[in-house]
Amino acid sequence: MSLTHRPVEEKDIRVVCGFPQSEDELFFMFPKAEFPLAEFPLTPAQLQEAIAQRSDSTVAELDGEVAAFANFHRRETGGRCSLGNVIISPSARRRGVGRYLIARMAAITFSKHRATELTASCFNQNIAGLRLYSKPGFGPYAIKERKDRQGNRGALIHPRLAGMSLFRGNRT
Repeated sequence: MSLTHRPVEEKDIRVVCGFPQSEDELFFMFPKAEFPLAEFPLTPAQLQEAIAQRSDSTVAELDGEVAAFANFHRRETGGRCSLGNVIISPSARRRGVGRYLIARMAAITFSKHRATELTASCFNQNIAGLRLYSKPGFGPYAIKERKDRQGNRGALIHPRLAGMSLFRGNRT
């Protein structure tokens, strides 16, 4: 099994748009998507717009195939970077690809941007996402009430990884 990463390219957009397998998964990855969806899962135009507004959009490849995607919706040199649009291909789940991509994004955070912390946002219903963030040492620092796509009350949990020293003890 070979894992690599690189900046997202135009040819990756349609592939990434196919990763969400349900409207709930799409909501977890891309809460700003238009619901109810006229086109499922995610339109390339919506993803391209998000990429244009964010930074460091990155894909992870598993054996040469695009297997995961993430970016920063917030990037502050010397401050905080915040993960966004994190999604793993259904065929790559539970194979370490998510941990690998989070590790690469952490490296970008702490080395390239010299940020002091990496944060994320994860809906309480997204058990897989919460587990993904807990493995490399993210801890919750805030919880805010949010509505899900049906308008039901829920929680948006904000995990944080402070400094690269916390991340070094975890293998990817």
